[in-house]
Amino acid sequence: MTSGLLLVDKPSGITSHDVVARARRLLGTRKVGHAGTLDPMATGLLLLGVESATRLLSYLVGLDKEYTATIRLGAATDTDDADGEIVSRADARGVGDAAIAAGIAALTGPLEQIPSSFSAIKVDGRRAYDLARAGHEVTLAARPVVIRTFELLATRREGAVIDLEVRVECSSGTYIRSLARDLGAGLGVGGHLTALRRTRVGPFAVADAVELPDPRADPDAVARFPAAEVLLDPADVAARLFPVVRLDGDTTRDLAHGKRVAIDAPDAEVAAALTPEGRLAALVEIRAERARVLLGLPTAEVLP
Repeated sequence: MTSGLLLVDKPSGITSHDVVARARRLLGTRKVGHAGTLDPMATGLLLLGVESATRLLSYLVGLDKEYTATIRLGAATDTDDADGEIVSRADARGVGDAAIAAGIAALTGPLEQIPSSFSAIKVDGRRAYDLARAGHEVTLAARPVVIRTFELLATRREGAVIDLEVRVECSSGTYIRSLARDLGAGLGVGGHLTALRRTRVGPFAVADAVELPDPRADPDAVARFPAAEVLLDPADVAARLFPVVRLDGDTTRDLAHGKRVAIDAPDAEVAAALTPEGRLAALVEIRAERARVLLGLPTAEVLP
């Protein structure tokens, strides 16, 4: 099985783990992992590592994200999104455009954000959403996030509620549900998320992603799935994220066997070391023209 990164356009109504399960069946391997989940309601980009490329996922989870979303003002839910139960309503007709713009501006930049109590964050070894669904009171600590862009794309006023179409660029760990909740709370009418789509993770865009058929519903999908065409090569993935250094044959062999090698390259906390054939040999740290392996790929994938 070829290793690589699979860009998936997740549909609404299934979990991220369901997507991983589909990929495992389609690709015929258990070695599939993800770089950050999406809620069942949400759609958009999921990054899946396959085979040895799963080792790259830890370098992907911290990348900035971009989303489009719909925020409804005038009602708050217990989950901060449309999957939850409404806990309060207020007439939002008196909320003007200037107030909305000010509320968005106040939630742009560095923030201390409290995640939803129905998030996947672990509390004493259990997921917060499991505790919340079991009726326990869940209070999560605020965490620093950065909202780089919070852009209002459209406003729709329908009776007592207002729907806002927005685009958000943010640091990893941001909860868009919490943005919706906090915007509504700041405006005094409550708010929650009714739609969410992840459009970008770092340099990877949903426009380049594929939809995964369900092999349980369509057994022939396994034979049709174009794995070789849709998997991004690990070298391509690493080159999008880090500076690239080219190795000669001897250096490739030494690095593949875990040796610290000399490399004529600028210092870098992380660099992608590529073989003469263009394969990813390792991620390395370079200090004073010496390279230390941070993550090495299996020797069989590196050496001819």
